[in-house]
Amino acid sequence: MTRRSLLALLSAASASALAGCSTLTLFSTFTPRDPARQVADGVAYAPGERHRLDVYAPPQGAGPWPVVVFFYGGGWNTGSRAEYGWIAQAIAAQGFLVVLPDYGLVPQVVYPGFVQDCALAVRWAQDSAAGYGGDPSRIVLSGHSAGAYMALQLTLDDDFLRAAGVDYSRIRGAVGLSGPYDFYPFDVPSSRNAFGAYQDPKATQPITYAGRPHRPPVLLVQGQADDIVGPHNAVNLDKALRAAGNPSTLRLYAGLKHPDTALALSVPFRGKAPILAEMSAFVRRITA
Repeated sequence: MTRRSLLALLSAASASALAGCSTLTLFSTFTPRDPARQVADGVAYAPGERHRLDVYAPPQGAGPWPVVVFFYGGGWNTGSRAEYGWIAQAIAAQGFLVVLPDYGLVPQVVYPGFVQDCALAVRWAQDSAAGYGGDPSRIVLSGHSAGAYMALQLTLDDDFLRAAGVDYSRIRGAVGLSGPYDFYPFDVPSSRNAFGAYQDPKATQPITYAGRPHRPPVLLVQGQADDIVGPHNAVNLDKALRAAGNPSTLRLYAGLKHPDTALALSVPFRGKAPILAEMSAFVRRITA
């Protein structure tokens, strides 16, 4: 198989997976990886098989590095950390300690359960990252798609983190890639199944909390050709944050579809857009 045909196959497989339609096993197995070290595998952050995480460190050095907690997507009903190590390695190779957790999925868990799981993973990062070279006073939350939802919901509605025992002052900011932040009413099965039973649907929306004072800086990355999570999510949230005096940076990429903002982090598809470089520069700036 030629390199071109392999990239075409990987692109098709990963695109369907990142859209919540299949798995990323093929892409995760065959894609070239950045030179980062996996320093922990399957560490429990709470009881239960879905409450485990992996940790990745830069290829050299001992830290202390800023900590990035990355939540993968999958429509709140699919996904496994084993399929996303390539993203964690890409970020870690930029000079960060990366925590990559699993979390409960629909239908076994619905809102707010999966957000509470992610808050517990952040608590683990706060309490344990130093043992792997991380600086727990400099934590940034990030994710793609449903994972970006987790990152922004936790960052803007700090009640989840405080309930989990996280010192909110340690959260330096968030990076959301193609995330749903303003998607009520629930008009697709994934959102109805995940959020439809909650008694206060507007409370499930990150944009609801954009007006809270003193939110940390956020970077919102969005493809303008995204037909799964509409660009209005990032545009509306950015506008609401800035209207409230909260720092927000919006990066819109013409021609990028929903999977592309994640694929652009990988070695084969980094030429799609400078997202990894912009994300890394943002994290360095807010954790300096």
